[in-house]
Amino acid sequence: MQPMSLLIVTGVLFVGSHLALSHPLRDGLAGRMGERGFQITYSVVAIATFIMLVQAWRGMPPEPPLWVVDDPLWTLASLIVLFASILFMGSLIGNPALPAPGAAKAAEAAPRGVFAITRHPMMWGFTLWALAHALVMPTPGQIVLSAIIIFLALVGSAGQDAKKARLMGDAWLQWAARTSFVPYARQIGGAAPWADTIPRPHALLGGTVLWLIATWAHGALGYMVAGIWRWMG
Repeated sequence: MQPMSLLIVTGVLFVGSHLALSHPLRDGLAGRMGERGFQITYSVVAIATFIMLVQAWRGMPPEPPLWVVDDPLWTLASLIVLFASILFMGSLIGNPALPAPGAAKAAEAAPRGVFAITRHPMMWGFTLWALAHALVMPTPGQIVLSAIIIFLALVGSAGQDAKKARLMGDAWLQWAARTSFVPYARQIGGAAPWADTIPRPHALLGGTVLWLIATWAHGALGYMVAGIWRWMG
């Protein structure tokens, strides 16, 4: 199988298994296997298909970039990854979308910080992270990999909306009515103040630290030097 074909096939397996186990197959399998058994199976399948996807991507032959990557583009990509890191860290606390016992209680709170930006900050963090990588590594293989991650994150978020509405009922519907799927949509539409979108300290500090460590690790692990480290040293 050609390297690009293998990348696409493993991408379909990764996305397809994730969406199938998260939605149409979940209730039936969890009922037969028990919640713990299902979670173990889900994790094994997710990890295995992700490893297959990464190995297929690593097996791509050298490809010429589709456009010139200069300092302005690196600056843009670095800022996108910083914003994505802030969204991700902010999503870890008080997130009604996570499978936590206090999800319904969290949905009663007024949307603030990253949740005023979007009700799916974690998934948009993954989306922006993938987009930034495609910007600065514009090879066909990287663009396909980024597209796979973006598709899974956004389609998964839409599926999560439907699942949460079924599981949480009015609590989620009211949360969805006070938040937006697309970042800043409510602020642009005049339905919510921009001041609400200021990230909280744990998101801002945690996201910045994550960004600094992750971009430093790029160079330390032998990949392209990223973030502010490109202009230091």
